[in-house]
Amino acid sequence: MTETRGASQVEPMGGWKRTHSCGALRAGDAGKTVTLMGWVFRRRDHGGLIFVDIRDREGITQCVFNPGDGAEAHAKVQGVRGEFVLAVRGAVAPRPAGTENVKIPTGAVEVLARELKVLNDCRPLPFQLDSEGDAEVDETLRLKYRYLDMRRAPVLRAFQVRDLLCRAVRDYLHEHGFLEVETPFLTRSTPVGARDFLVPSRLQPGSFYALPQSPQLFKQLLMVAGFERYFQIVRCFRDEDLRKDRQPEFTQIDIETSFLDRDDFLPIVEGLVAAIWRRVKGVELALPFPRLAYDEAMARFGSDKPDLRFGLELRDVSALFVGGEFQAFAQVVGGGGAVKALRIPGAGSMSRKDLDDLTAEAKQAGAKGLVWIKVTAEGLNSPVAKFLSAVQDRLLSLTGAATGDLVLLVGDAPAVAATVLGRLRIDLARRFKLIPVDRDVFAWVIDFPLVEWNAGEKRWDAVHHPFTAPRDEDLPLFESDPGKARAKAYDLVLNGQEAAGGSIRIHQQSVQERLFGLIGISKEEARARFGFLLEALEFGAPPMGGIAFGLDRLAASLAGQESIREVIAFPKTQKGTCPLTDAPAPVDARQLRDLGIRVVEGADPA
Repeated sequence: MTETRGASQVEPMGGWKRTHSCGALRAGDAGKTVTLMGWVFRRRDHGGLIFVDIRDREGITQCVFNPGDGAEAHAKVQGVRGEFVLAVRGAVAPRPAGTENVKIPTGAVEVLARELKVLNDCRPLPFQLDSEGDAEVDETLRLKYRYLDMRRAPVLRAFQVRDLLCRAVRDYLHEHGFLEVETPFLTRSTPVGARDFLVPSRLQPGSFYALPQSPQLFKQLLMVAGFERYFQIVRCFRDEDLRKDRQPEFTQIDIETSFLDRDDFLPIVEGLVAAIWRRVKGVELALPFPRLAYDEAMARFGSDKPDLRFGLELRDVSALFVGGEFQAFAQVVGGGGAVKALRIPGAGSMSRKDLDDLTAEAKQAGAKGLVWIKVTAEGLNSPVAKFLSAVQDRLLSLTGAATGDLVLLVGDAPAVAATVLGRLRIDLARRFKLIPVDRDVFAWVIDFPLVEWNAGEKRWDAVHHPFTAPRDEDLPLFESDPGKARAKAYDLVLNGQEAAGGSIRIHQQSVQERLFGLIGISKEEARARFGFLLEALEFGAPPMGGIAFGLDRLAASLAGQESIREVIAFPKTQKGTCPLTDAPAPVDARQLRDLGIRVVEGADPA
């Protein structure tokens, strides 16, 4: 029985079975009778002959409808339009000489259609699906009709990359003795960073579950349980302000091990990354990855996520200004600050307006100011050139600057000077196209500070999380100089972005309690928030450590995408909404009554 809808007739499959995908046919298949099923990608009427490109997940095949091959099929195809769902039966034939399409794998052949079934029609589309780019389509519209957006070839390719990534992870970790274990989504709220998403309990009125920001506590408990090597590809949840690199729900590759110290564990992670790049990109990465101590990364690149695809290292030129003519810098150095320099090759052509904008950017980033110097054939061109004559030669030597270059100087607290120039290093490298786009460079950043001083609340805060172990030799600094204590923490950096982060964990209860005390968590509060973990540490917890990769960011990088939304099937917008389902949305009053919840109008979302 057929159903009439508009100009087309929608038919059942009627026992037809697909013999090939739309990306499978090659010249060697000529003469075969095949059945293809898929969506209409393009339709072209050449006055008698009608060409229909039919598409499925595997590719595109051209089908030719000629009244001489199948009059009924030719009549049916008259009413077919873009994105109709078709089943086509016919014979594979070589394309006429000169009409081959070398851009697609099936371009040497076509199917001479004898029979056609219209399996479903399609109403007019909200946007066209046959373009490679998406800049011309509003993103909210794309997300509202995400199931249409994902029919487009570049979107599909991104998800194929993500699939390859996940398969490579599972294969490698299983080969290396890891056990895949799922941990709970409904757990206890233990806020240590971003806000938790809370889930009210109907069976325990007034009590709430929390969705996990990471499986941190559970994976440590799995080590206590003796599982030794665990992993999962897991959803995590954080209620925080969003941007292109953030989603309220995201995916981690979560890994934990027992009885391995940092230098034993990092090579395993490097092997995993190499296996991913080999599987997805066909590229062999050079191992081991370079390692930079946190202090070194900040001093050389002004960032704990240094992009090592290009040079432009910062130089400490403080010694040039000790007691010198340039009083502003002399006072900074005399007060314990530093003067940092950054050379940008070929940037001496920047206009005064551009340089004023750079100065404003530096101030907005926290610097008191920015000194710029253009190196010309006639000498230095700078508002402060007259104060630099005595140090000019040494400054050019230290920075390696030559005619046509730009040198930027910031005099401030060492951390501020480095961080500000680190930002300008990235911005200007992009502006002057100094960053190679055809290579990926990994590096480890290690030896992070264990704690940092929170001046507002006058207390020490954990830099990573409160379960990160200190370096053994730095334990005595807890009481004498906590700011100098280093953590057994490590970040894996890819092209200037954090790809993964982890640490060796505290496995001794006494050390855990000392750290809690240092960051202002009392024994009573620690027991209330983390009692189950602290108790577990009393039952023979082994040395343990692990890492977590941001899978979405890794997939986006491998797929050549800027935003992680491009590799998430049904992402949220920057306001945390889903245009497809209109979530979040009000719920029925009865549901709220069952949970004992009352909505307060005008509540502050912050």
